[in-house]
Amino acid sequence: MSTRQTRHRPHAFALLSLLALLLLALAPHAAHADDPLAGDAPAHPGPRAPLSGAMQPEAIKRAAAKVAAWQYARVKNHVSLDWTFAPLYLGFIDASKLLHDPRYAACVQHVGEATDWGLAKRLTMADDQAVGQAWLMLYQAHHDPAMLKALRQRFDTRLAHPWHGKRLLWWWSDALFMEPPVWAGLAKATHDPAYLDHMNQQWWLTSKALYDPHAHLFSRDARYLDKHEANGKKIFWSRGNGWVMAGLARVLSLMPADYPARPRYVEQLRQMAAAVAAIQGKDGLWRTGLLDAAAYPQPEVSGSALMLFAIAWGVNHGVLDRATYLPVVARGWRGLVSQIYASGRLGNIQPIGAAPGNYPPDASYVYGVGAFLMAAWQVAAMARTHPASSTAR
Repeated sequence: MSTRQTRHRPHAFALLSLLALLLLALAPHAAHADDPLAGDAPAHPGPRAPLSGAMQPEAIKRAAAKVAAWQYARVKNHVSLDWTFAPLYLGFIDASKLLHDPRYAACVQHVGEATDWGLAKRLTMADDQAVGQAWLMLYQAHHDPAMLKALRQRFDTRLAHPWHGKRLLWWWSDALFMEPPVWAGLAKATHDPAYLDHMNQQWWLTSKALYDPHAHLFSRDARYLDKHEANGKKIFWSRGNGWVMAGLARVLSLMPADYPARPRYVEQLRQMAAAVAAIQGKDGLWRTGLLDAAAYPQPEVSGSALMLFAIAWGVNHGVLDRATYLPVVARGWRGLVSQIYASGRLGNIQPIGAAPGNYPPDASYVYGVGAFLMAAWQVAAMARTHPASSTAR
């Protein structure tokens, strides 16, 4: 996509920003969880695990197995449709493939069966559609029509609604991970392009409202368009941009190669990958406030894992240059592994929120664990063809 194509017209951008602010005032706030098992931060989590962060298949599997087993023990009998669990379900499915251990995917299947493959309550809140991504992943493996019934009912209702296509629904950056892959996945599963066309329209409405075409990063929502860090730079939240990058990778993985708008998604992922690679921390991880690392000395694992997943996916699928991003992925993976405790707890995951902030180093939440396991699957795929332990300094 050219610079001309990515530049907003001032009046259109202002109107979209005002619309986003109005919707933000009227809509329920997205940054909360209704599930008490989403995560915690104990006072004494114990020592860190003596694991290798080398970008080698067996080392990656050992780290992923330790984290997956710890999280599985906490939620194996739990049924949740909360958005916080959507990345965990995707990560569990990937963990089953990576580790050749069916219990993780079986855990997700149990949740789907226990809820009749349903969704959370709100019709248009992106958070409440997020678990549909896991149902679609399992559908690709089992082709059980029951897995799609509730999804199709809800999304067909959305398409038939009078405000369809006339309203900015995804007014916060997180939404670009939560809902677009469900629309893209439905299009792939049903061979109905109407789902993908709706997703495409809504994606670029959100991008116009929140994407900075110069920084190549997203504001979390319209409230942050003109907010700045202590160093004077704009506030760009790590996890918010991680959600978008992971959403781009997920959508591209489901979108037909000949879909007319596909090059725009490829270009946006390339732009964002280059932007975050340039500000990667020396420890391989990113801070919760991307452009003021000095103000946030702790690494932030959920945003880092989401970005690493997207970059590794891009390399594995020929979207990003391998030579450029192999060192980025190797450093990032080593950084993520350094945040694993001996128990298997994955720490330094920022609690649920909407902006950069502070948190204890032992904070662990299911969405961050899911992002880590998603990243592990993609990093392992890279390592099988180009090990990079020697570059991970």
